[in-house]
Amino acid sequence: MGPHPAVAAIRLAVRRVLHDILSEHTPTDRTAHEPPPSTLVLVACSGGADSMALASALAFEAPKLGIRAGGITVDHGLQPGSGMRAEEVVLRLRELGLDPVESATVTVGREGGPEAAARDARYAALDAAAVRLDAAAVLLGHTRDDQAETVLLGLARGSGIRSLSGMAEVSGAGGRYRRPFLQLDRQTARKACMVQSLPVWDDPHNADPAYTRSRLRHEGLPALEKALGKGVVEALARTAQLSRDDADALDAWAGQVEASVRDAAGRLECDKLYVLPPAVRRRILRRAAIEAGAPAGSLFARHIEEVDRLITGWRGQGAINLPGKVVAQRQGGRLVIRQG
Repeated sequence: MGPHPAVAAIRLAVRRVLHDILSEHTPTDRTAHEPPPSTLVLVACSGGADSMALASALAFEAPKLGIRAGGITVDHGLQPGSGMRAEEVVLRLRELGLDPVESATVTVGREGGPEAAARDARYAALDAAAVRLDAAAVLLGHTRDDQAETVLLGLARGSGIRSLSGMAEVSGAGGRYRRPFLQLDRQTARKACMVQSLPVWDDPHNADPAYTRSRLRHEGLPALEKALGKGVVEALARTAQLSRDDADALDAWAGQVEASVRDAAGRLECDKLYVLPPAVRRRILRRAAIEAGAPAGSLFARHIEEVDRLITGWRGQGAINLPGKVVAQRQGGRLVIRQG
């Protein structure tokens, strides 16, 4: 008799990702007698159901492919006893057979609100661990439910299809982060933990109404499902993938035409920008602002719309201040975006 369907599902998802990682990290010029280089894949684990299920699947699948499986847990220091909790997670991961396993303690700042600050600190710690341990990839336990929540948060921000495209299956420097569970629901991961008798810790922050995502999870999505039916989560996840495909295509288009809208000195020409579709033009403007020093995370759709009006609604208006002390202004028929 084979494994429980939930366990089979999580293992298959991880196996597919590990095959991808291996194909990307195996040199094509290796001789038949040469042993393949040792590949390390880490799992980021909070001790919750999603990441514990992911850790168990990695521990099962990695050895069969000759991959070393390790783990890292991040202690945000936001709750009493968080250090002890991190030590428990380390022990659980080692019991699964993962090695190396580390705990990283971070200091969470205040930039952009508590959720964003914790996320920034967490990814900085994961990046540092991946570099130090020379890991080929870090697996993250985000599920289809997380994806649906991310799409709704993007919709509420009103910041375009890139924000509706949710989380990518592959992201980070050099494709470091992989999300094997984006096609699986949260219930599958929880069931996989239960049938394998894996202890699971539920982060109280996930049920704290002070956090936007928590309110969405416990109030918003259930209300939507009640009004529209149970297929809402799946439909939102599908919206994410379609939006990602569209956003990628528009990004590619903007990249191809960018050189043609600049003059010999590299300045943007307003008349050439004017005739482009708005979605393409605004991508070029956003890229130019980031190149000038505007932080991508602080550059919102409303900022780019203001800059866009220098091209489409020119009435002699003055310079526009952007985040990062970047200034955009029209000079003659040129648009200049630079440090102020």
